[in-house]
Amino acid sequence: MTTSAVDRQNVLNNPYALAEIERAASIQGIPFEGKSVLLKEQVAAFFEVTTRTIDNYIERHGDELLHNGYEVLRGVRLKALKASLPSMSSGREMDFVTKTTVLGVFDFRAFLNLAMLVSESERAKLLRQVILDVVIDTINSRSGGGTKFVNQRDEDYLQAAFAEGGYRKQFTDALRDGVEMGHFKYAVYTDKVYVSIFKEKAREYRKLLKLEKTDNVRTTFYAEVLDLIAAYECGFADVLNQEVARMGRKLRPLEVDALFKGFERLAHWKPLVEKARMKMASRDLAFRDALHIQLKEYVAPVQREDFERFIGEKSKEFAVRLEEAKDVMKRLKDRS
Repeated sequence: MTTSAVDRQNVLNNPYALAEIERAASIQGIPFEGKSVLLKEQVAAFFEVTTRTIDNYIERHGDELLHNGYEVLRGVRLKALKASLPSMSSGREMDFVTKTTVLGVFDFRAFLNLAMLVSESERAKLLRQVILDVVIDTINSRSGGGTKFVNQRDEDYLQAAFAEGGYRKQFTDALRDGVEMGHFKYAVYTDKVYVSIFKEKAREYRKLLKLEKTDNVRTTFYAEVLDLIAAYECGFADVLNQEVARMGRKLRPLEVDALFKGFERLAHWKPLVEKARMKMASRDLAFRDALHIQLKEYVAPVQREDFERFIGEKSKEFAVRLEEAKDVMKRLKDRS
């Protein structure tokens, strides 16, 4: 969970896990600008390492630490920090601070970032285990006890799933009426769509997410992925129907394969596919601890907004969203 820059950033971007970890760590800092900060000497003492060791990590991982809350104080802000020291019981131990004109400080987020980097410290190792446990527990508890269907907690999921069902029927109807092939053609060309978008066949995706035989693969897709699948299926159904009309007969599998190959190479798909791959790869690693090997180059840290979206206050159990949308769904059904 904390061995890569992406894993570290996923922890630090998760506001719910971060709050729980801060409570568990019970670090006493210096009150400053509405939060607590720690000096290098305090951090070194906590991890039982030298200040030079901390300097080495700042030098090697400066950009990452700065991004996550480490900062160097000067001028008015440093003066404000110094003003808060006399109220601290350990103020006399920090007399050196009053003489400096430049001072680096860690907020809790930066301190935690450092804890995930320091390899020499047994206390850092123990804290990393706490971090791992808290992150897993937080995601599981806020997703209703499991992450298999964490995608369904998104407020955009229900609409995407409902719309995709209609486009799916257009796709299967086009295959039924236009392809000279047995019933397994539905699985074959569905897999072609999946491989084109996220480089995995349904069975590979199912195995990675440890889905049960009774689980419908599509019920685990994020809204953006469902939207793109719908666009593929709707678009290819139209292309297939047009070619069948032009040829005046059903198409043979090799003809359909060539048609699909040309369809998936259309330039407008590229930015949409890239985005879908990034969303799937990054979110599945963060929320489901599932790494799509074929998409590993697309893995990026999940942003705070996504934690809010899937396990935050805006997220809800699918059954709750379904109940809330019942009247809307009925009107849509009656209209169709």
